[in-house]
Amino acid sequence: MSLLAAKIQETFVEPACERNRRKDADTRKKGCSKPPTPGAAAGGCAFDGAKIVLQPITDVAHLVHAPLACEGNSWDNRGAASSGATLWRTSFTTDLTELDIVMGLSERKLFQALRQIKEAYAPSAIFVYATCVTALIGDDIEAVCKRAAEKFGVPVVPVNVPGFVGSKNLGNKLAGEALLDHVIGTVEPDDVGPYDINILGEFNLSGEFWLVKPLLDRLGIRVRACIPGDARYRDVASSHRAQAAMLVCSTALINLARKMEERWQIPFFEGSFYGITATSEALRGIAELLVKKGADQEILKRTETLIAKEEAIAWKRLETFRPRLEGKRVLINSGGVKSWSLVHALMEIGMEIVGTSVKKSTVEDKERIKQVLKDEQHMFESMAPRELYAMLSEHKADIMLSGGRTQFIALKAKTPWLDINQERHHPYAGYDGMVELVRQIDLAIHNPVWSEVREPAPWEDGPCVGERLPGTHNETASVAPLNALWHDAGDFAEC
Repeated sequence: MSLLAAKIQETFVEPACERNRRKDADTRKKGCSKPPTPGAAAGGCAFDGAKIVLQPITDVAHLVHAPLACEGNSWDNRGAASSGATLWRTSFTTDLTELDIVMGLSERKLFQALRQIKEAYAPSAIFVYATCVTALIGDDIEAVCKRAAEKFGVPVVPVNVPGFVGSKNLGNKLAGEALLDHVIGTVEPDDVGPYDINILGEFNLSGEFWLVKPLLDRLGIRVRACIPGDARYRDVASSHRAQAAMLVCSTALINLARKMEERWQIPFFEGSFYGITATSEALRGIAELLVKKGADQEILKRTETLIAKEEAIAWKRLETFRPRLEGKRVLINSGGVKSWSLVHALMEIGMEIVGTSVKKSTVEDKERIKQVLKDEQHMFESMAPRELYAMLSEHKADIMLSGGRTQFIALKAKTPWLDINQERHHPYAGYDGMVELVRQIDLAIHNPVWSEVREPAPWEDGPCVGERLPGTHNETASVAPLNALWHDAGDFAEC
C-alpha cells in the first residue's frame, strides 16, 4: 500500500496539468478530484475508473480479485466496440467468500483462477484488479502475479487500484501507471516506421474511431496503438516506438502521455475528433508532429488535400439540415473533451449554445469554450436536477445533449434529448460522425411525439374531482363517473 500511496501522490502533482501547477503545496496534496462519498455509487470509484481504461484492451482476460459483487462494474453500460477478439467481454472473478477471507485462502484462490484462465482461454495477458476487500485484508497481488507469470508463461499484470483510494478519475490515471510499469515497453516491434502514432484516451465508443482511422490510413499514418479503444495487448506493449501521439481525453490519461514523452521522446498534443474543424485540426496536428520527428514534409500537403476534400463533402451533406436547425438552442450537459468540441461543432451549423457543463474539463478545455462562446455565463460546473428541469420546462433550450443519468429530466420537461455519452448507439467522431450527430439532433427535435405530449390532456380543461360542475346545483364531480368523459356524458368531468 505504500507504493500505491506514492503513486496517488504523484498523480496529485501532475506537472502537465495547468490546474495543478497553479495550486499551492497544501492544496495540491488534496488531489484533483473529490473523494467518493461512502455508500454512494454514482460517479464510480477508483477501481471502476481503472477498469474503464483497461478493459477495452480486447485480447486480455480481466480478472477481478474480489467478492462477486465487485465484478458488476459499469463497462457493460459503455458502447466500446472491438474489431476482433471478444475475450474482454467475458467476466472473470475470484468470487471470494467469507470463508476464503477468514481462512486466508484468497491468494491461493487467485493463483488457481489464473491457472484456469490460462488453460481454458490462452489470453495474450491477464490483468488482475485489486478491490477494497482484497486490499484491506492485505493480499499481495503483485507477488502472486509475478509468480503466475513465471509459472504459466503469460504476462500477468497487477492493477492495484482498490475503490476506496479515490474517485473514478484517479482510477483512470492509476490504470495508466499500471500500463507504464508493467506493459508499455515490454515488446520490441520489428516494423517501426516514421509515420507511427499513438491515440491516447480514445475508447472507440460505438465504433467511432473506425470513422477516423480510414482518414489516417489514406495519409499513410499507422496507428500503432489506440489506448484503450479496440486495442490489443501487443500493440500497447510496443507503443513506446511510436513517433507522435494525440491525447483525446486529457483528464483520464494525461500522466500516460507525459511520461511516454519523457521516457521515449514521443511528443503529444491534445485534440478532438468531434466536429469538422476539430477533426481537421487534429489531422494537421498529427502531421506536424510527425514532420518534427523527421517525416517527409510532403505529408503536410497530403493532409491539406484530404482535409479540403472531406470538408467539402461534409459541408454539402450538412446543408440539408441547416434550414431545420439554424437558431435552435442546445444545452450540453456532458463535460470533458465534449464540453468544447461539441460547442464549436454545433455552432458551425448555426445552432445556439445556451449552456455547456465544464465538469471534468481541464483549464485548457475551459479556455477553448471561452474563445468560442465569448460568454462565460453559458459555462456551468454542475447543475442540480431541479435547475436543469426548470431551464428545460421554461423552454430555454430546444434540446439537451447529455448522458443517460439526466435523460429523464429532459423527458419529464417534455424536451427532446440525445445521448452523447458512453451509452450511445451512434458514432459521432470525424467528418461522417459529425453528419450523423446533426442527423440525430434533427430527428430528435422534429420528432412528432413532442407536439403530442405537450398538448394538454383531455381532462385538464374540465373541473377537478370535488369541484362544482357548471349548470348544476349540488352535483360535484366524483370518482364514480370516470368513463363519462369518453362517453360524452354531458356535465360530468374528472381529473
